[in-house]
Amino acid sequence: MAPPPLLRLDGVRLTFGGTPLLADVELGVLPGDRIALVGRNGSGKSTLLKIAAGTVEADGGEVFRQPGATIRYLAQEPDFGDAPTVEAYVAAGLGPADDPYRVTRLIEGLGLRADARPGDLSGGEARRAALARVLAPEPDIVLLDEPTNHLDLPTIEWLEEEVASLRSAVVIISHDRRFLEKTTRATVWLDRGRVRRIEEGFGSFEAWRDKVLEEEERDLQKLDRKIVREEHWLRYGVTARRTRNERRLAGLHQLRADRKNARRATGTVEMQVGDTRESGKLVIEAKGISKAYGDRLLVENFSTRIQRGDRVGFVGPNGAGKTTLLKMLIGEAEPDSGAVRLGTNLDLAFLDQKRASLRDDLPVSEALTDGRGDQVMVNGEPRHVAGYLKDFLFQPEQIRTPVGNLSGGERARLLLAKTLATPANVLVLDEPTNDLDMETLDLLQELIANYPGTVLLVSHDRDFLDRTVTSVISPEGDGRWLEYAGGYTDMAAQKRGAQAEARKVERTAKPSAASPPRPASQPSAKLSFKQKFALETLPKEIARLEAAIAKAEAEMGDPALFTKNPDRFAKLARESEAHRAALAKAEDEWLELEMLKAELEG
Repeated sequence: MAPPPLLRLDGVRLTFGGTPLLADVELGVLPGDRIALVGRNGSGKSTLLKIAAGTVEADGGEVFRQPGATIRYLAQEPDFGDAPTVEAYVAAGLGPADDPYRVTRLIEGLGLRADARPGDLSGGEARRAALARVLAPEPDIVLLDEPTNHLDLPTIEWLEEEVASLRSAVVIISHDRRFLEKTTRATVWLDRGRVRRIEEGFGSFEAWRDKVLEEEERDLQKLDRKIVREEHWLRYGVTARRTRNERRLAGLHQLRADRKNARRATGTVEMQVGDTRESGKLVIEAKGISKAYGDRLLVENFSTRIQRGDRVGFVGPNGAGKTTLLKMLIGEAEPDSGAVRLGTNLDLAFLDQKRASLRDDLPVSEALTDGRGDQVMVNGEPRHVAGYLKDFLFQPEQIRTPVGNLSGGERARLLLAKTLATPANVLVLDEPTNDLDMETLDLLQELIANYPGTVLLVSHDRDFLDRTVTSVISPEGDGRWLEYAGGYTDMAAQKRGAQAEARKVERTAKPSAASPPRPASQPSAKLSFKQKFALETLPKEIARLEAAIAKAEAEMGDPALFTKNPDRFAKLARESEAHRAALAKAEDEWLELEMLKAELEG
């Protein structure tokens, strides 16, 4: 018998203006649940979470919270009130029976200073302080709205482990695919005011969503054909009894009403980059550049060569110097030593993570054009701001809306629209994924992957990096930066391989008294039998897993499968997710062994 829910929303309704934002929404949270709450920007996810937390009142429906159950809600914008220090702010979230030691542990784990004043915190530090306050009491339910926004990769990975260790039920809104895949076991999709749920983690969601939308589109096409048939009858076939005809005519009116009220899925953003001349083959060359602020060394003796068509990612903890290094490479900051040479015919378009180029008091149209009329040039052609903004899902009535009234996702789309309208052959994108929904991320990823120019990308989104960049520049400590071929996962595998080799070298370099040093004439170390066997068999295992994934996805590709046999669909989704995890592990192991083999033979 299933335990009673900690939280239950029944028939929740909410309307802003004309179209309902939430229409008869059902949501249940049981002890131990790990739920991803997903949907397009503006679909009402944050509002639904606020209703669950009790900070927003619904127009109708019931909200049941189990008596005595504690709920903690992480809002996108934390309110520090008059808390004098971070420690006082976090401790204020504890209940009488909560362990005060968790305050200290979480503040240290999140890299915060207990005595820091909340007003002095950066955006990322404020986010971490709010997370500490929410997690410290170990409540029965944790509601997290974009918890990874403004967090660096080490903190995101720490948060993944922390969420996994919680006894609380957790509901998460996030655009970070990798984070959701690692932390959730069920997915609730909020779409056009209604929710659908699958008892699978986010890894299974997108394939399921696509099947649902395909079936929905087919149902609308059937409805259209039925209306055409009934209209034909109305014109040419009204020859039977009057009562039957009236009933059929009423049915036609109902079909038309159903078609009129059908809400299609929200459209997709249409993106293209402003066209410009081709840059020279060499875009940036840096030789031995260094930069320090006081006693703090951010970059030391870094060299790189970036050519036309390269897509370079920059990763690392907040404060490591990513933005400083990037600004030196594009000529916006001078290195203390070394030199940077820029190529010829460079036209840069820069997207700033702080959205600093958007003034809150300006209307959307003026923010896009910098007040220069009602047209914007895209690929050398003038376009009216209304038509161009429609490509980025803005409604005509939003053109005169002040930027300060936009949501985080809308601000992100507006800045993206402004950046992409700039003729450029070098895109410099500093945290472009913040506040974007996954569908927009998919399109941005496709645009970057197919972009003929050069891309410099700062991001903490591991999945986005894997899908877009050709190399990753990462800090190694003490101001040292290294460039790795491939995406984020490739970089992590190469680092693990290097660390494993370093540990092995260290062990052989420090022989114990019981094991005298090996004579210089002794042959060099070789792969063990177990490692050789793994190196020979892993390619076959990788091929087997790839075949199993392809087979499962081919069967899941049947549009009718989810409707006819949802249990089979769910089983295939689970198997596919397990095979993907095993494939990633096998590929990492094979890569590490290949690197080790090359190192030993070299």
